[in-house]
Amino acid sequence: MKTKKLIFAALFAALTCVATMIIKVPTPTMGYIHPGDSIVLLSGFLLGPVYGGLAAGIGSMFSDLFGGYFSYAPPTFVIKTFTAVFASLIFRAFTKKLSEVSAGKQAAFTAISGTIGEAFMVFGYFVFEIFLMAIATGDGFSSTSLAAGVASSASGIPFNIVQGLFGVILSTILYPLLKKPLAQFTD
Repeated sequence: MKTKKLIFAALFAALTCVATMIIKVPTPTMGYIHPGDSIVLLSGFLLGPVYGGLAAGIGSMFSDLFGGYFSYAPPTFVIKTFTAVFASLIFRAFTKKLSEVSAGKQAAFTAISGTIGEAFMVFGYFVFEIFLMAIATGDGFSSTSLAAGVASSASGIPFNIVQGLFGVILSTILYPLLKKPLAQFTD
């Protein structure tokens, strides 16, 4: 069973990478909005926190490496891994005691869990970009460079929120379509 889960984790890592790279909507902050976060969330929902988290982190990290965002690759690995882990753990907590979950509750649980996971993504990039911008000023971690980092990083929050919401909506739609076909391979 672990071999099948490992194979699906590799597949979801590849899907995350491709979904992140193939459709890019550029933002004024030099980043881009993409559907990769929907696969990040689906990885957590369908494969669980460990395999899903690693699939999400590895796939997202590779998209940064292949796309030339080298300085983002390590934090992306951490942020996207924990995005999937948190979404998975919360989703499992919602559904653990229920033997049968209605379609409406399942959609609500998926949306709520995904939103919490994506909130971590927004927060994670906000914190990382503060330090990245502070370092880029060449002034170290002075109060001036940190203030500039906060101001610069804050400009990316709305775009990360849009990306996260897009991922939540898409994963909420796709989860019920993928759950049953993949259940025989991933449980």
